[in-house]
Amino acid sequence: MPTLRKDPITDRWVIISPTGSKKPSGIGQVCSRITPEDGPIGFCPFCTGNETATPPEVLAYRQAGTKPNEPGWTLRVTPNKFPALRIEGSLDRTGEGVYDKMNGVGAHEVIIETPDHYGRLSLLAQKEFEDVIWAYRDRIIDLKRDKRFKYILIFKNQGAEAGASLPHTHTQLIALPIVPQMVNEELEGAKRYYRYKERCILCDIVRQEINDGSRVVSTNDDFVALEPFAPRFPFETWILPRQHDSHFEDIKKNEAENLARIFSDTLKRIMKALNWPPYNFMLHTSPFDDMVVEYYHWHFEIIPKSTRVAGFEWGSGFFINHTAPEEAAAFLRDVDLTDFK
Repeated sequence: MPTLRKDPITDRWVIISPTGSKKPSGIGQVCSRITPEDGPIGFCPFCTGNETATPPEVLAYRQAGTKPNEPGWTLRVTPNKFPALRIEGSLDRTGEGVYDKMNGVGAHEVIIETPDHYGRLSLLAQKEFEDVIWAYRDRIIDLKRDKRFKYILIFKNQGAEAGASLPHTHTQLIALPIVPQMVNEELEGAKRYYRYKERCILCDIVRQEINDGSRVVSTNDDFVALEPFAPRFPFETWILPRQHDSHFEDIKKNEAENLARIFSDTLKRIMKALNWPPYNFMLHTSPFDDMVVEYYHWHFEIIPKSTRVAGFEWGSGFFINHTAPEEAAAFLRDVDLTDFK
């Protein structure tokens, strides 16, 4: 029997309509992994030795003695060569009758996670994954000094079907002069809950899900990976701090280590369970204007691409998910990672 479930943060309704199959739907449709057996890679601007093909780096973790914009890096951040927003200029907010507009000012950067063309985030060593976390933090701290910016969205498109234009693994960052609507919906929903109960709704969700266990994929001392109660997509997975923390950039060393562990483990489980699907993930954190937010809690949302959004979803705002989150969590918990590679 299909059920309607309401996301308690945004009040968005979804339809959970399991197919009845023992195997969760959407598995193995498209493989996003590339290997040397796939043939020559051609020219890749993100590979080591091709540093001049990108704009000059704004951050790099390097071997001692190596120079900027040359080989020797283990992680590299550069401005996007084809940015969605431009760093130069002022916002110049204006009106045009009933319409409002401003200049497309912002920052658009690429975090190249490894010099290995065939590398994948889920294949990185523990220290390499931690460096990715630190790069996210370092760029947020640097860019939030620019008073034109209100929000930074960090997101990953893995695989062409997920929107990636290059196969070399990378994450993107866009600094925005406004807070995105989807983040605003979460903030407003969390604020309503806090006004009513004087508690953070995401803290309450974390406690309830850990106590219940049916939608939990894994936990460690600082984080929990879980399937949300009302997921839009099959195997949509969230990673949240177990203790309240409103701003990702405040992450501590031990927290970064545990985040890297659970993030890597979660991606491995999704990759193996679903045969290396294309996927997106995004970081939702608090806007720059707010120093401490008692009602909101940063988190990552991971969305494997196993279904297509079609007319009903676009027209109604309802999402139909054929895999119940309890089923997805159990499936991911049961994944054997002993031979993952």
